[in-house]
Amino acid sequence: MGGAATQQRDWLTIVNAPAIGGASLIHAVETMGGAAAVVSASARDLARHRLPEAAVRAITRPDRARIEKDLTWLSEPNHHLLCWDSDDYPILLRRINNPPAALFVDGDPGCLWQPQIAVIGSRNPTAGGLDHARDFAATLARQGMTITSGLASGIDSAAHTAAMDAGSMTIAVNGTGLDIVYPASSREVAKRVRSQGAMISELPLGSPPRRQHFPSRNRIISGLSLAVLVIEAGLNSGTLITARKAAEQGRDVFALPGSLHNPMAKGCHRLIREGARLVENTADIMQELGPIAAELQMEIRSRLEQPDRGPDSAASKPDRHTNKLLDDSDYSKLWEVLGYDPKPVDSIIEQSGLSAREVSSMLLMMELKGLVKKHANGRFFRA
Repeated sequence: MGGAATQQRDWLTIVNAPAIGGASLIHAVETMGGAAAVVSASARDLARHRLPEAAVRAITRPDRARIEKDLTWLSEPNHHLLCWDSDDYPILLRRINNPPAALFVDGDPGCLWQPQIAVIGSRNPTAGGLDHARDFAATLARQGMTITSGLASGIDSAAHTAAMDAGSMTIAVNGTGLDIVYPASSREVAKRVRSQGAMISELPLGSPPRRQHFPSRNRIISGLSLAVLVIEAGLNSGTLITARKAAEQGRDVFALPGSLHNPMAKGCHRLIREGARLVENTADIMQELGPIAAELQMEIRSRLEQPDRGPDSAASKPDRHTNKLLDDSDYSKLWEVLGYDPKPVDSIIEQSGLSAREVSSMLLMMELKGLVKKHANGRFFRA
């Protein structure tokens, strides 16, 4: 227990450091040899790893009262901190270009490994938009998808509630610390989410709802999910940021068309013009996501059932069964493109001739089966 508590304290010291993003933290942890090495490093060593001055000061002279408050929160039931070096860190999120260094979780961290679809949209939807959000979220939940959204009023809250009413889990990604619910109107929804899914945030406790937090949290919503479904969105909606982040991450983007006279449909129409898939019912979505969701669920279940889930365990190493994947012509083509030197995803897509969606899902399967690994800079290479 002492070792685990010390490790938590080290990570809390790091994630409470200001003016530093997840990618920079992860780079420092990996290049310096772990969170403990970062915390024990001198100010000069930290500066050499390009950490900003404010972050160096916070790591070398941590706010011990704040960290004790965090540790007290973590000691309470269903409160967790999932760090980059944890086996429980969600694998889909690990694969995005700028993953969070750690996630605070209030609820069941296991649901972060379930096949998810993000259902998002306007904070001020039409009555029809709310009906669509409820119908799509409930139907997708009953078909085995975990609904992920941002706890905002409007479409987000309607999707969370519909999923829970359907008896499914739901995940709310917060733009604040988990001791703050924003907006206040979502408090009852948040209470249910804690007991029927998980509230998560990369932000330390006490972090207020600042404007810059929400575009940043949007990459986590899409990064956790196999796809993003946009119900209604205006042309200036933050929802479009999430959809574009999803496309950059190689995720499918689905959008509902609407009336030409509905300003809340204009964002969806723009997404469709830019390449999002027009959908009219959940069958359109499940036809695309069903096979990969089922395969992901089976692979993760198999992985979690292994007695040793560590990165060096047999569960993460290729064997004669995992190599059957390479009998498929597309997987074989992708394997030939990959080498033992890390290669960016854009180059893999170009050289393989496969689509971004195909490459993303295939790399996920190959990573789960221990055939490929992802470098900290987002590049992939043969294991």
